[in-house]
Amino acid sequence: MANIRAAITGVGAYLPEYRLTNEEISKMVDTSDEWIMQRIGIKERRILKEEGKATSDMGARAVENLLEKTGTSPDEVDMLICATITPDMNLPATANIIAHKTNIHNAWSFDLNAACSGFIFSLSTATQFIESGRYKKVVIVAAEKMSSIINYEDRTTCPLFGDGAAAVLVEPSTEDVGVIDYINRVDGLGRHHLHIKAGGSLKPASEETVKNKEHYLYQEGQAVFKAAVSSMADVAAEIMEKHNISSEDVAWLVPHQANMRIIEATARRMGISKKQVMINIRKYGNTTAATIPLCLWDYEKQLKKGDNIILAAFGAGFTWGSTYLKWAYDSE
Repeated sequence: MANIRAAITGVGAYLPEYRLTNEEISKMVDTSDEWIMQRIGIKERRILKEEGKATSDMGARAVENLLEKTGTSPDEVDMLICATITPDMNLPATANIIAHKTNIHNAWSFDLNAACSGFIFSLSTATQFIESGRYKKVVIVAAEKMSSIINYEDRTTCPLFGDGAAAVLVEPSTEDVGVIDYINRVDGLGRHHLHIKAGGSLKPASEETVKNKEHYLYQEGQAVFKAAVSSMADVAAEIMEKHNISSEDVAWLVPHQANMRIIEATARRMGISKKQVMINIRKYGNTTAATIPLCLWDYEKQLKKGDNIILAAFGAGFTWGSTYLKWAYDSE
């Protein structure tokens, strides 16, 4: 019997309409369009502004788009994984809410929290269930309402992040396509440099934590940047070396969209040209877990069956990893 591989067979997405530009941010904090573009590479980011709307609303729209594009009935879905650090609420899982909103009733679902590495960690998880032969259709949705945890008086974080969602369908294949290998790693010491101080069991919400604005994202930029550059670049190069993949063999690098300098450093470490790198940070910013599948959605029409693709991410925790896959279909 042929080996089963987990293959991405479709991509869907949803982005809010509102565009928060660098000009608007420069009115909130001491920054400028020139500074943001030179240091980060972001021109604008999408923000979910509608009252009463949350991460699950964007996630549900992305899943609906995916199911429609792939001709998949909600009843066919066996599992739904939601990669997010901005859940609708502490419980229940946002995945459960998305399943309900999209009429997925025959599946089990759960959230996966690995910050910016959430999508690749979820893909690794889905791969195990597909390769076991037990599940035929797994939906991964990466959805983030980062605007809900950003302090727009903090110039070190507010230019970086945007809102959005993207979803992929993962199915078994016996062809020479799909996920071939992955390397995932964590280092819990990184929690000191990138975290939300309050709201968990260590420091529950109180009048004091709200007053001190401790429910917003806290980041030590230089420490995170140094770790991201080395870790993401090294793990992407490691998976190439492990499988004897040359730079010419790589059709696309799909890096987490956090910072153009990190993206460029990763490409240099892999020895690949900018033409081989998926980049959309300029128009969406850092949507955390959603950046990689949003890239796949943006570039879907350029992908060809059999393309060698390297995914690479780095996030809070610290978490990081790389996935090597062969694309499973021609977009036409």
